Amino acid sequence: MVARNLRILREQRGLSLAELARQAGLSKQNLSKVEQGTGNPTVETLFAVGSALGVPVTRLVAEREQVMTVRPGDEAVWQQHEGYESRSLDHVYGSGVIENYILRVRGAGRSAPHPVGTLEHLYVISGRVRVGPEDGPVELSAGDFVRFPGDRPHLYASLEGESVVHIVVSVPRVQPGTGGGARGGTHGTRSGIPPS
Repeated sequence: MVARNLRILREQRGLSLAELARQAGLSKQNLSKVEQGTGNPTVETLFAVGSALGVPVTRLVAEREQVMTVRPGDEAVWQQHEGYESRSLDHVYGSGVIENYILRVRGAGRSAPHPVGTLEHLYVISGRVRVGPEDGPVELSAGDFVRFPGDRPHLYASLEGESVVHIVVSVPRVQPGTGGGARGGTHGTRSGIPPS
């Protein structure tokens, strides 16, 4: 668990193993063993790594959150305000690139994984779709919402003619010059889904 969390957090920040080791005041070899799951880190090592990554130690030793969340439209709760109503779909904390898309889905399409830590937040405007990670997609109708990990292969399929969905893609911040990020858009032609 520590090895997986360490790798994910390091990659989200665009840090090499050597750079993280330097910032944490550890040897690269020692840190490499921890990330490979062959080392036995001390509490002091975990605190040093957490400090360098800017996270509490609990983020290194806790099970990663399951990020698939479905909110059916017929269970929506609308908050009353003066002059309007609002429906909260989701909250995500952090910083990075946020991309907004409207997709017209006809047939089925597959998207390659985006950078580690990417989340997709999808709201169905019209039609019926099957969307989400290839190993566990869900079927949704107009008014339904889902959040799922975009850093695994995922799909979009319309179940009846054309469906229209709104997607917000959140890509974690990476350090400049590391080659990470979503330049050109995560849903451009490189991902297998044509630009909307």
